Amino acid sequence: MNELLRLAQNARASRYLGASMVALGFDMGSFLVLLEAGLHAASASALSYALGIVVHWLISSRAVFVDGVAERGPARTRQKALFVASALVGLALTAGIVGLGSALGLDPRLAKIAAIGVSFSATWLLRARVVFAAV
Repeated sequence: MNELLRLAQNARASRYLGASMVALGFDMGSFLVLLEAGLHAASASALSYALGIVVHWLISSRAVFVDGVAERGPARTRQKALFVASALVGLALTAGIVGLGSALGLDPRLAKIAAIGVSFSATWLLRARVVFAAV
């Protein structure tokens, strides 16, 4: 039984990684477009991350945490709010790291890459242990 649980968790982690990669594609693509358009690095990072949040919810709730998605109604609304809260943690980390990196003279693209790892780890833990585990 323990082995089955571990396999399921590994499959879920793999699906989450895939969902994150797709969302990251939307995030990074829009980040680069916004930078080219002349938007400040931290603002571009925040806006592009917000687009990634929407994409991530759509994939996570339909392909990653299917068995943990709450039924429609108040429980689902609460879950969406928790998902957004976890995303806001990731957003704050991302914008803060990119803003700090830029202020220190780092290339914002390198700062964004560093932020990706930190944000990914934080949101995975929150979503796996809080957002979709409470159902």
